[in-house]
Amino acid sequence: MPPQGAPELLRLLQQFTVATDRYVDAVSDRTELHRTDLNALAVMAAAEREGQTVTPSSLRHALNLSSPATTALVDRLDRAGHVTRSRSNSDRRQVHLEMTDTARSTGASMFLPLAQAISPLIARLSPAELQTVTTFMRQAILATEQAGQQASDLQANGVIPEAPVTDRPLRE
Repeated sequence: MPPQGAPELLRLLQQFTVATDRYVDAVSDRTELHRTDLNALAVMAAAEREGQTVTPSSLRHALNLSSPATTALVDRLDRAGHVTRSRSNSDRRQVHLEMTDTARSTGASMFLPLAQAISPLIARLSPAELQTVTTFMRQAILATEQAGQQASDLQANGVIPEAPVTDRPLRE
């Protein structure tokens, strides 16, 4: 049996996801970046922080895109001045992608208002609460990624899981 409050937390996570989607839609309209473009830049920024190289193939896998969709994505980001392509020194067949200063600046300006709105909420947390929330978020991200992979695998095999039928409304 789920702990008391779990259904409310799941609803709040869903509402948070919708709210962040709306935020991304609002800020991306003025930059003419697609959601996939923003996700690609987020993947590249994370890789950059970790000292990892991004290739079209690694981007394709991270975003679960087809090869043609990845090519179109990289072409769009390149034309917009958000990425540069360079050949690997060790394997000239391999292309490395790097974010430009323009991409970093655009990303910072897009997400600064959100960071400014959320930072005071984070500042109010005790160190123990912050650790709990951070641990939960890491686990929730991993669980979501795993569920997405499982759903993708099931659908690839022609299996579409059925939702349980209840007489309760989805929202209360």
